[in-house]
Amino acid sequence: MENYTKISTDFMLLGLLPTSKIGLFLFIIIILIFLMALIGNLSMIFLILWDTHLHTPMYFLLSQLSLVDLNYISTIVPKMAYGFLFGNRSISFIGCGVQSFFFLTLAGAETLLLTSMAYDRYVAICYPLHYPIRMSKSMCVLMIAISWIMGSINSCAHTVYAFHIPYCQSRAINHFFCDVPAMLTLACMDTWVYEYTVFVSTTLFLVFPFIGIICSYGRVFLAVYRMPSSEGRKKAYSTCSTHLTVVTFFYAPFAYTYLRPRSYRSPTEDKVLAVFYTIITPMLNPVIYSLRNKEVTGALRRIIHRVFTVQVQTKD
Repeated sequence: MENYTKISTDFMLLGLLPTSKIGLFLFIIIILIFLMALIGNLSMIFLILWDTHLHTPMYFLLSQLSLVDLNYISTIVPKMAYGFLFGNRSISFIGCGVQSFFFLTLAGAETLLLTSMAYDRYVAICYPLHYPIRMSKSMCVLMIAISWIMGSINSCAHTVYAFHIPYCQSRAINHFFCDVPAMLTLACMDTWVYEYTVFVSTTLFLVFPFIGIICSYGRVFLAVYRMPSSEGRKKAYSTCSTHLTVVTFFYAPFAYTYLRPRSYRSPTEDKVLAVFYTIITPMLNPVIYSLRNKEVTGALRRIIHRVFTVQVQTKD
C-alpha cells in the first residue's frame, strides 16, 4: 500500500467490513437491505404515480423522498460491494469527487424535503382550511425545486473546495465512501477554516431544519390533543410519529458525526454512524411509510386487484 499511495493519484477506500466470515455475513445483510431499499422506493414512486388517490402534496413530497433515497443508497453501496467482493478498493480522483458531490447533494435535498413534509403536516392539521392555498401544486413544486437546488449548491461548494486541498499523506481514506471529513485527515495543510464551513453548513442544513421540524410537530401534537374525534387523533398521531421516526434515524447520527470536532472523532464510530444515514434510512423510509399508512396499503391493494382483474379477463 505504501508504494500505491506514493505513485497513484487515486484514493483507496479502506471499507466498512473485515475480510472474514463475519464480514461476509454483514455484507450479505447490507446487500439484502440494499435490495429492499431499491424495491421499496421504486414501489413507492410507482404507487404514488399510478394511484390517483395519492396525488396529494404529502405523497408528491414522499415520492421525491423515495427518489432521493433510491439514488442515495445507489451512490454508496455498489462501490462498497464491488470493493469487498473483488478486493479493488481504489477509486479515481474524479470518481471520488463525483461520489462526494452526489452524496452531499442528495443528503442536503433529503434534509430540506423532510422539513417540507413537516410543514405540510403542520398546515394540514393546524390550518386545514388554508391547506389548499398554502400547499398548492405550485408551492409543492417550489419546495422540491429549492430542496434540489440548495442541496446541489452546497454540495458543489464543498466538493470543489475539498478536491482543491493538497493531499500529500497516505491516499487511503478510512471510510467506505468518499466522505469529506474523512478525506481531510489526509490533507497536508491546516484545514480548520474548511472545518468551520462544514460546521456552519451542517448547522444550516441539519440543525435549523431539525429545530423547525420539532417546532412544527410540537404545534401539531398540541392541535391533535385538542381534537374532539378520537379517530382523527389516532390518524394524526400515526402520521406524525411515522415522520418523526424517519427524521430521528436520519438527522441524529448525521448531526452527531458532522458537528463534532476532528479531535473527538473516531473512524470506526463514523463508519458505524454513516451506516444509519446512508444504508438503513433509505430502506426504512418506504417500509415505515407503507406499513403504517392505510392510504398507501389501500393503493397497493387496489393495484393488486386491478392486476388480478386484468389477468382474469384476459383468460376469459
